[in-house]
Amino acid sequence: MYIIKNILRFVCISAVLAGCSGTNNRWYTEYDKANVSTPASLQYGSFSSGMYGTDSTQSIAVLLPTSGPNANIGKSIRPAIEAAAMQFASNGTRIDFYDTGSGDVNQTIRSAVASNPGVIIGPVFAQNARILRDIKPTDMPALAFTSDISAVGDGVFSMSLVPTNTIETTIQEMRARGGNKFIIIAPDNTSGRTMAGAAKSVTGTYNIKNTGVFYYNEHDTESIKSTAMAAAMYTARNAANTRAKEILSDILNKENLSASERANMARQLENIGRTDTLGDLPYDSILFLGSGDDTKSLVSFMRYYGLGTRDAGFYGTPLWEDGDIASDVAMTGAVFATLPEIPAEFSTVYENATGTQPNRMAAMGYDATILALGAVRAKDNAASYLMNQSGYIGANGLFRLRPSGSNERAMQIMRINGDETTTTVKNAATTFTVPIYKTATNYISPAEPMALTGPGVNPLNYITVPERLRGKYRAKTYGANLSVSTNANTDSAFSSVTVLPANNNEFSITAENYAPVPLENVSRTYIDSVEISE
Repeated sequence: MYIIKNILRFVCISAVLAGCSGTNNRWYTEYDKANVSTPASLQYGSFSSGMYGTDSTQSIAVLLPTSGPNANIGKSIRPAIEAAAMQFASNGTRIDFYDTGSGDVNQTIRSAVASNPGVIIGPVFAQNARILRDIKPTDMPALAFTSDISAVGDGVFSMSLVPTNTIETTIQEMRARGGNKFIIIAPDNTSGRTMAGAAKSVTGTYNIKNTGVFYYNEHDTESIKSTAMAAAMYTARNAANTRAKEILSDILNKENLSASERANMARQLENIGRTDTLGDLPYDSILFLGSGDDTKSLVSFMRYYGLGTRDAGFYGTPLWEDGDIASDVAMTGAVFATLPEIPAEFSTVYENATGTQPNRMAAMGYDATILALGAVRAKDNAASYLMNQSGYIGANGLFRLRPSGSNERAMQIMRINGDETTTTVKNAATTFTVPIYKTATNYISPAEPMALTGPGVNPLNYITVPERLRGKYRAKTYGANLSVSTNANTDSAFSSVTVLPANNNEFSITAENYAPVPLENVSRTYIDSVEISE
């Protein structure tokens, strides 16, 4: 048990199916669909102004893992809860902490519910949120920290960033930058597959096509390497490159060419020989759903396999915040969606209490506490209060809670500069007067792996030969998807227009016994400190 007046001794002030189980409970019937106006600010104590009265003898129960393997999570959130309570709680308000990190968690949650609190803050994990939802009275509100929307509903709300918000914000930016086709690369776990499912769910809304879904094992170099190789379509593009060099070499060695034709063939062979791959990719954007460290490794291997930011736009999620991805030159120009910067006011309060800077979960705990205090004061109007259509401005920016238990959070877009800095290229919304999202958050089906779909690469589409030699040299289409290209993997004759130098004297080789020197492959022993065995 924790009494508010004792907080001074400890605190110095200075993120699959919906969890909505029905539409007849108060969380739907009391949902106010009134006109949206200016959101209320949680950061400056607006809810201590007495709008619902100041006296309260109710308690707030907090479910956090403060022991066990996840104790660091609970210990990062608790000081934020204590700080918010000290700043904004009324006299007599009591906060009781319950440890879900060890022991009989089910019984711990039952004990918290049995204390009949006005509001519950927590729990952190989806499985615990489901337990809480199943045993608490429907009318009892809870502000949980899980991002799994299948675990919320019936008065359990998610304070965390839900997958659809992140994905839709990123897809919006992708389309704004001209993206039409994208692939997904995600860690092979529940979170990765759910995020990938969210990405696939918004494609119709934004008229963008998903042409592949790839999964890898987190922190597994071999898995990341093979995923990068498949996503880069390296086998097909390498084969196309090899065949193109064979054709150009054959023409130079076997055909009677004019000086300008010979120069043109030699120049093409030289250019193609500088790389191991040839051909366009069946996408223009890549959505990375893993951590910053995994993304850096993926990008390094992709560069090894002939794919960089010049070939496709790179897009990420808030998971990139936790690594040093901004220092990677190979990521220059990549963008990612994230929450707005945590305000200095809260950072100062938290740092004074803990000696460390707050993380996103701590900021959510701070906001959850202020909301809980307001809901306690609101008493019979708690549902309308919590689900204010205009939303709130909290320590993580603009958000609002939905009857299903999900939420909407405004996000910003950051650009990686390649010099350890990032730049905000799109600010987060500060009001819901204009809808931010179009995709519902009440259903996410995990995405299955999907091989690349596209027309493949025919090397004859990327080189030019003299018109009289068309039809003599043929090539296979490599890496074609049969459902897209009806002539996939069949020999094809060259049919494009020959391009020759404007000035015939620009480059010439007159020796009758001319033979091109074979170009050596690029030495690729190390890429960004990741050893690659060949």
